Amino acid sequence: MSHPRIAVTGLGLASPHGQAPHAVFDALLRGESAIHPVFPELARPALAATVAFDASPWFSKLQLAGVDRVSQLAVAAAELALDDAGLQGPWAENEGERVGVYAGCGMGGAGALEAAYRGGASGRVPPLTIPAFMPNAPASHIAMRRKVLGPVLTYSVACASSAIAIAEAAKAIEAGEVDVAIAGGSEALVVPGVMMAWQAMQTLASAPPDAAATAVRPFAADRSGFALGEGAAFLILERAERAAARGARAYAHLSGWGSSCDASHLTKPDAAGQARALRAALRKADLAASDVGYCNAHGTATRIGDPIESEALAQVWGDALSDLRVSSTKAMHGHLLGAAGALEAVITVLALHRQAVPPNMHVVEPDPACALNLVRAGEVAAPSLQAAVSSSFAFGGTNAALLFQRA
Repeated sequence: MSHPRIAVTGLGLASPHGQAPHAVFDALLRGESAIHPVFPELARPALAATVAFDASPWFSKLQLAGVDRVSQLAVAAAELALDDAGLQGPWAENEGERVGVYAGCGMGGAGALEAAYRGGASGRVPPLTIPAFMPNAPASHIAMRRKVLGPVLTYSVACASSAIAIAEAAKAIEAGEVDVAIAGGSEALVVPGVMMAWQAMQTLASAPPDAAATAVRPFAADRSGFALGEGAAFLILERAERAAARGARAYAHLSGWGSSCDASHLTKPDAAGQARALRAALRKADLAASDVGYCNAHGTATRIGDPIESEALAQVWGDALSDLRVSSTKAMHGHLLGAAGALEAVITVLALHRQAVPPNMHVVEPDPACALNLVRAGEVAAPSLQAAVSSSFAFGGTNAALLFQRA
């Protein structure tokens, strides 16, 4: 049975490198890092990649009441994606019932929750705290803004949240449940309380303020962890035939997806589980591993995670591993947790569309336990790239892989 081709027709970002997808991609190709010091008042130095965001194009001051930053970023990115896809106007009669929102969000409105905790000491908790921090608020705000009357769903699967959301959106397109899917995710948890919680886990990179930009070094021998990031990214998915009929541009096709669970440990990853997700995506796309030329790796730069991911890639690619170019762009935009899979999916789509792959930055000496063909700065051209995969591996053991092909 043949499956319909699923086209990516719109991209929208509210990211640490900006809102314009091509400009963001150019910055990544240049190896520019958006990671910087935050919260100097904390006992331990903290780093993050934050978004320079102005909500006024999308919300009035009155509308912002009870709308956390996580939802503001989501609305902006989704609106930009719809505009990019040429879907600016209202839906035709009954068309809204054939549109869905599939959003990943790991934590919800961290800012609203932090404000409530701080205000609670004086008895002044904002009355709209609950609707502001609920994890499905971003998807709901997108739906209300565009009168989306079909499925509006939120997936909270830690670091795999938005990759899973995109895969579920693709399934809905394939099954004929919706004609248009607004798929992606948002996260905005760069607040002191969350930062201290991650510091307590000892998974975050540390560096003096003047070395913050290069603190995250995926697959390097001297790596020390990741930096938190915030932002939102959304893709518009529709059947390729529908896109062509309305004259829409297709950036790429989403041809494969896979998910699995390690079912072994809440925070320690497992190579076999990751390999199962990657193989499932290849099977879905009817591709061999050797057909895929680039992997946007999960690559968190943790001591444990990077070698395990390298082993998973070796298990799947085998003798073709040396031909697979690999980079983790978290070195530049930080780890967006629930939104990471969506941002990295956009980057992977643009790698195919632009025939270039972002570098794996800040590695002087690669870890011998991570024997990968890392993309070097200045060596980003990929004129023959036809297929690329984006990996997201989450706390809780859920693994997700999205496989895109050049349109």
